Amino acid sequence: MGFSVLIIGCGDIGTALGRELIDEGHSVIGVRRHAEALEGSGIKPLALDLEHLDEGDNKALPQADYVIYTVSADRFEESAYQSAYPQGLKRVLSVLERQETPPKRVFFVSSTSVYGQQEGETVNEQSPTDASGFSGVLMCQAEQALINHQIPGSVVRFSGIYGPGRDRLIRQVAEGRVAAVTPVMYSNRIHRDDCAGILKHLMYCDQQGQALEDIYLGSDCEPAALHDVMTWIAQQLKVEATETMQSPLRRRASKRCDNSRVLNSGYTFRYPSFREGYQQVLKEGGFLNTSPSTP
Repeated sequence: MGFSVLIIGCGDIGTALGRELIDEGHSVIGVRRHAEALEGSGIKPLALDLEHLDEGDNKALPQADYVIYTVSADRFEESAYQSAYPQGLKRVLSVLERQETPPKRVFFVSSTSVYGQQEGETVNEQSPTDASGFSGVLMCQAEQALINHQIPGSVVRFSGIYGPGRDRLIRQVAEGRVAAVTPVMYSNRIHRDDCAGILKHLMYCDQQGQALEDIYLGSDCEPAALHDVMTWIAQQLKVEATETMQSPLRRRASKRCDNSRVLNSGYTFRYPSFREGYQQVLKEGGFLNTSPSTP
């Protein structure tokens, strides 16, 4: 029997998730500021700016069995993150708790930016979240708002998301740039379709009566050195590295994400490592369709 899902911040991940759910017989409403972007997806669009959400109106959001909060900040500034994450999620929870039939569970799409580890440590859901940057700190605040709320909720911390249209790393390599060999900078990645897959999987687990955890770490099965990832992409593109790329200071975090909890829940990754995932992006994005040059 189908269930209903409300996806708040229905962008790239939300649209991929919504399409899969609709194909499997569920009903999906997608909330975003510019809802016309959802035309043709099969997702029922709802245009809404969360900053104008009336917290006292229990009809400000439609009722649904599951709510996915996957909002993106519109710029990398503390005020934008404050609005998008702790403030925005609290507004939504305030409306949901007033509904005649609140959702069975709310899922908050968080980020591995909550971790502050920089020395290649392995992190999991129990690891300290001691981020020094405002993005990680505010994500943590939003996570706690959900975990402490009366409506059941689960946080899913995704690592570096890539996929169709998310090809910045490929373009850097295509320009001949790769990360330095040392110091080793571990890179944790997850394909967009696995983000959608994990969220769908957890909803199905809940439907089947499986107890869910408060927090899940969503990352693929192979943490890898960024240099190795970029070198592998260079081999696929048949380009030679001509420039060593140094990471910006704010991105100098190096850790290895342990996805055991997601695996133990029964999820099977579509793209278990960067190789399978980037092979799909390279192929679908036309990066490999290069014809030989004419003499």
